[in-house]
Amino acid sequence: MVFRGADCLQRHVDHVNALNVFPVPDGDTGTNMNLTMSAGAQELRGKPSDSIGKASEVLSKGLLMGARGNSGVILSQLFRGFARSIAGIDQVSPAQFATALQHGVDTAYKAVVKPVEGTILTVAKEAAKHAVYYARRTTDIVDLMNEVHNKALEALARTPDLLPVLKQVGVVDSGGQGLVYIYEGFLQSLTASETDDPSQGLFSQGATAGAAPVKTVPSLPISAQARLATDQIEFLYDMEFFINRNQGAAPGVRFDEEAFKKSLAKDGDSILVIAEEDIIKVHVHSRRPGDVLNLALPYGELTEMHILNMRDQHRDLLHDGTVYDERSEEQEAARGPYTEAGQDLAAAVPTVLTGAPVQSEPPAEVYELAPYGIVAVAMGEGISTIFLDNNVDIVLSGGQTMNPSTEDFVQAIASLPAEHIFLLPNNSNIILAAQQAAELSERSVTVIPTKTIPQGLASLLAFKDHETPERNASFMQQAAEQVQSGQVTYAVRDTVLDELTISEGDFIGIQEKTIVAASPELQQTCRELLSRMISQGGELVTVLTGEGAAEEETAALSDWIRTEFPDVELEVHSGGQPLYPYLFAVE
Repeated sequence: MVFRGADCLQRHVDHVNALNVFPVPDGDTGTNMNLTMSAGAQELRGKPSDSIGKASEVLSKGLLMGARGNSGVILSQLFRGFARSIAGIDQVSPAQFATALQHGVDTAYKAVVKPVEGTILTVAKEAAKHAVYYARRTTDIVDLMNEVHNKALEALARTPDLLPVLKQVGVVDSGGQGLVYIYEGFLQSLTASETDDPSQGLFSQGATAGAAPVKTVPSLPISAQARLATDQIEFLYDMEFFINRNQGAAPGVRFDEEAFKKSLAKDGDSILVIAEEDIIKVHVHSRRPGDVLNLALPYGELTEMHILNMRDQHRDLLHDGTVYDERSEEQEAARGPYTEAGQDLAAAVPTVLTGAPVQSEPPAEVYELAPYGIVAVAMGEGISTIFLDNNVDIVLSGGQTMNPSTEDFVQAIASLPAEHIFLLPNNSNIILAAQQAAELSERSVTVIPTKTIPQGLASLLAFKDHETPERNASFMQQAAEQVQSGQVTYAVRDTVLDELTISEGDFIGIQEKTIVAASPELQQTCRELLSRMISQGGELVTVLTGEGAAEEETAALSDWIRTEFPDVELEVHSGGQPLYPYLFAVE
């Protein structure tokens, strides 16, 4: 069922993406749900079970760690509640299946601070409610699944009646549509003939799920590494492995997670332990890898072991000339051109991560932790550099086009030698994944729910390293709320929004979440958007230029701002963000 559901969703990713209300080029609900479902299915393929309780638990873990974007997090919560409901059950009756669906809905609603009806939550709720009702009238799981799918379709069709913006644009909810495709795959699996291959498609033999990993090739200076001597890397072995509790565990040995972590901490740092019933994932930086393995062996067989020497990696960086403080003209030129799609952005800044354990941070002899660490999400070389220059320790590569997963945040948190860590998601579609990571981590973590890059930058300027975490959180949140955010991109389809007629290819200006300007001319769209923003008050305008922003276009826009608003201070920075030629902040 899971593989068919994932396959069905994967085959319709473009359709789900196309249902995003805004006609922007980075509508990504389908992509996020697909990557999340792919992570869960891959986890299940690696640990198959005939017990639906155990299989659901494995699936839930994979979804939880692979969740991307709001839609992905909500999907992971639906199956998390489902798995908890049927824990320990090998086969389910229709009534148990229906109850598990309802538990999933309850869990998902609790995970969302302000649930909105007319979304994936509504589709899941209506389908589960009907399942509980219909399960009293059938003993056939196929019959029940058919009813669940049909009810989900009905609920999906009604989403425009619950969310006016959907009706205005003439689409159904994209997340709800994604869930319907998953249910459709479930039904196909249950009704398939014996000759059908239930794993046909994305998860068939030899297929790979999810996006290809982005290589991170250092090409910009990293001041932290420049100040770090190779022999200062104390815990030099970066280790990651799994402990299989079902194989090779010493008789009578009970796994005490806290005691295990304390033992690792005696001679290591960047410790991450995720313990399930039969599998334990371990990540640690250590001086003595042999001792770590010996410590783990009594609990079961060790699998998927990866050990990297971080001193070797640091020497390679120094040898390649990629770690230095000053930028020469030759070094600037060595960066190379961007591709049109901006696909080398993640490779441009090594601290812009794609989920790998952080290895560029000083190992901090954990006898004395830094009081604070900050993780921010950004896309674009220039924006990443601005964040790094303003107290941010780690920049995760992401935005609308590539949402970091929960596990990306968990690993970033684990790698920071700090007493308290702040997360700046800088995108409304990433906040839930950051919050989920904060809950999973045992570290002291605060998520500042920044929804835009300007909000993230404003919150950073309000940060004070001598203040308490509580006061800093308050200062940063207040600063984020006081800045106006604007962005300019292009429309990927014709539409009408709030009486604004938009044609495919038009440049569109977005103020916060609302499209307020549209024109075939980039300059005109920028001017309309900025006029609205500045008229609402502000003394400083910050312009972040992205790919597609020509120098002459930026110069003309700057001259216009100075002429029309002579009392406003103007700052222009190169952001390098893809798809959005301009980002604006007014404060």
